[in-house]
Amino acid sequence: MSSTASTATTNNIVELQATDLPAHCPNPAMPLWSSHPRVYLDLSHGGAATCSYCGTQYKLAAGVVLKAH
Repeated sequence: MSSTASTATTNNIVELQATDLPAHCPNPAMPLWSSHPRVYLDLSHGGAATCSYCGTQYKLAAGVVLKAH
């Protein structure tokens, strides 16, 4: 996840661009002390997902479309 493409707000929502995919948590902007095992997030159902470890919410930015294989 690129720090320029992703934006985090005060309520723990991270907006993702196409360049940030595949999405995972923790993301590079998170401090090392709050790390947990890496979890890949499935954004294919509604364009949003929540990390099961820390509760951070991830969503696709407006206009970003997931492309199937």
